[in-house]
Amino acid sequence: MLRKAMIIVVALLCLGGGLWALQRKSAVASKDAPVAARLLVQDGKPQAPQHQNLVEPSAAVMKKDAPDRMAAAPPAPEAKLALKASRAPSGLSASGDASYPLIVGSTVGIGAVGTKGRGGGTGSYGEGIGVLGGRASLGSALHGAGSGGGGVGMGAGMAMGKMSSKKVVVLREIAVSGPAEASSSGEGYKNYGINPFTETKKDKLSTFSVDVDTASYTLARRKLVEGMMPPKDSVRVEEFLNYFHYDYPQPSGHPLAVSLDAAPSPFTSGRHLLRVGVQGKRLSISERKPAHLTFLVDVSGSMQSPDRLPLAKRALRMLVDQLRDGDTVALVTYAGGVKLALPPTGLEKKAEIHAAIEELTAGGSTAMASGIDLAYQQAMKTLDGKSTSRVLILSDGDANVGRTSHEEILKQIRGYVKEGVTLSTFGFGMGNYQDTMMEQLADRGNGNYYYVDSLMAARRIFQEQIGGTLEVIAQDVKLQVEFDPAQVQRYRLVGYENRDIADEDFRNDKVDAGEIGAGHTVTALYELELSPGAKGDGLCTVRIRAKKPRGEKADEAAYPFRGEALASRFDDASADFRFAAAVMGAAEIFRQSPHAEKWSYEQVVRIAKGASPQGSAERQEFIALLERAREIVGQVARR
Repeated sequence: MLRKAMIIVVALLCLGGGLWALQRKSAVASKDAPVAARLLVQDGKPQAPQHQNLVEPSAAVMKKDAPDRMAAAPPAPEAKLALKASRAPSGLSASGDASYPLIVGSTVGIGAVGTKGRGGGTGSYGEGIGVLGGRASLGSALHGAGSGGGGVGMGAGMAMGKMSSKKVVVLREIAVSGPAEASSSGEGYKNYGINPFTETKKDKLSTFSVDVDTASYTLARRKLVEGMMPPKDSVRVEEFLNYFHYDYPQPSGHPLAVSLDAAPSPFTSGRHLLRVGVQGKRLSISERKPAHLTFLVDVSGSMQSPDRLPLAKRALRMLVDQLRDGDTVALVTYAGGVKLALPPTGLEKKAEIHAAIEELTAGGSTAMASGIDLAYQQAMKTLDGKSTSRVLILSDGDANVGRTSHEEILKQIRGYVKEGVTLSTFGFGMGNYQDTMMEQLADRGNGNYYYVDSLMAARRIFQEQIGGTLEVIAQDVKLQVEFDPAQVQRYRLVGYENRDIADEDFRNDKVDAGEIGAGHTVTALYELELSPGAKGDGLCTVRIRAKKPRGEKADEAAYPFRGEALASRFDDASADFRFAAAVMGAAEIFRQSPHAEKWSYEQVVRIAKGASPQGSAERQEFIALLERAREIVGQVARR
């Protein structure tokens, strides 16, 4: 009996010590401000890492407010995910894969409660080593490797290891709140199909609406950085193409200009690629109309993690700082209910606007539809013919209270659009992200759709490119390409599947189409099969129709293809043309297009490298992502 009592006492002492150690390590982790290390490259040489706060130190990392999630997880440092552009020498890796020893991170994972679909165990604790960019780094760096698995897996890889001497590329500072998931079962994407080839003799016209959204590319970037291939239904080729800058000629005398060029395809022998580029007129700050903005911010429980509401707040503060006298800002929030946090307020009270943004906190369910109603009511108050009125939704798109279906929510915005209030969406977060909802809201709201995966992405959208969001220069913009049956046997528009317009509706001004903002560009690529002896002159004619903002009747212009715009070899085409071909090729491979079955990452990487000048950060990042995708696919093949 005494022996049994002694055993129990010893067991209790051991358990108590273990719990104390767990609490101590958790407390130490919670004291650290969320900081990400940014690895820089200058003149091909790695520079010292810089550190930058991505979210305020007070922002706690909490679990989603849902029935199958129980307790809040403790705060944790954020992870900086860096990716190299060329293979590095051998080194340490958590999985034994020594290919990418760029940064070694020591991680702490606490599996407070095993969440649905992720496994885990109660109270599991573990440490692991993660090599960012290596096979197991993203899993190890974000999961606790204890007896119960990751649970909600709070933890981050901190930069503390060796840096490769070879060239590396900064991807983004990603605010990470939980484990990278192997699937996207909780997310919402829609398959719009893939355009087939069309015989020109049967149908010589191809008609579609323009699209300047970029969210699909940014979503894919985040997935790849976290060690996963993007879901194929999330890949929209046009949004990959339109993410990048191309040097199209500026319009002269008109708000829009169209450029055309073509060259043999680098992917399929016997085919050509045709590029259609549209450039919107740039406007100076003084030329911009006053902007009346209504921020509609999701503050539900699902927005608590650092990559959601805290990042959205930073983005909004950036945007406010870009506004000028005469602009106004209103702020509406929604969770289980809706709240008018700030009525329309002029920029002379900028401090009040910043304070209202700073006070936003997350918690509760998600009544998106009610929030949209209130936001539009505020936007209508400032609507006049001399300014721009726009609603900006910042959310993960996950509605679960009130009207929750796509169609129910989309129906309610139709009347407001006719009144002249446009709507743009800005997506945040992962795991429960509803891409279809956010994309369709922007589409029906005559606005733009972006996904914000990092502070650097926020700067690009809310600072560098904000002019296009604030000022629409052309609305209901349609393109129609008429091919010459004598020169083109078959054609295929790559992407724009959900932007298709019936040929007979091209001149029907009652049919809705996309908008183009100041400085925006639109790029579309066609695959062509030319007839023997095709010379290029008159290969096709591109017509563009567009209305002035709030106009009723569209203007039309035609652009015939010139023979000198047809390159005899792919390598003779411009660098922009070749890079666009690489982007299209990558997107086709990502979405597993049947037309790209024989295309390879090696081809795409080679083309992209040859079309990327030194100093082009966004193109070097794209190449790094392709290398990452190739590595992920190789890992799957080796299993």
